[in-house]
Amino acid sequence: MRRERDWLREAEAEFEAARDLYAHGHWSWCCFTCQQAAEKALKALAEHFREPKFGHNLNMLIKELGRHTSIPEDVRGAAARLNRYYIPTRYPNAFDRGAPADQFFEEDAQQALEDARGVIEFVRTFIKEVR
Repeated sequence: MRRERDWLREAEAEFEAARDLYAHGHWSWCCFTCQQAAEKALKALAEHFREPKFGHNLNMLIKELGRHTSIPEDVRGAAARLNRYYIPTRYPNAFDRGAPADQFFEEDAQQALEDARGVIEFVRTFIKEVR
């Protein structure tokens, strides 16, 4: 059974959650949720190509998807930036001191939202009728 629409629908739901986190000033969680939205969108594309993927490394997902289609540089850049948010946005021991909530700022969250939107829009060009 193909699940690309399910994966993309979840990516879109997480993107909406990230927007809510942004609106409430939760910058670190917004960044992490954007990473998750992009990851699920890329996994939707992998499902579309009938090659499901595991793992959380967006750079590796992009590399694997590049075997099936050309990945634009802006999407590669967005994935690379979002990839950095998987661990340090959640774990205090990612830094020598301070909680993740103290390490990420509004500008980080704005960029993360822009990046996640770009990844999702790219995937939508392959997968239609999700909403």
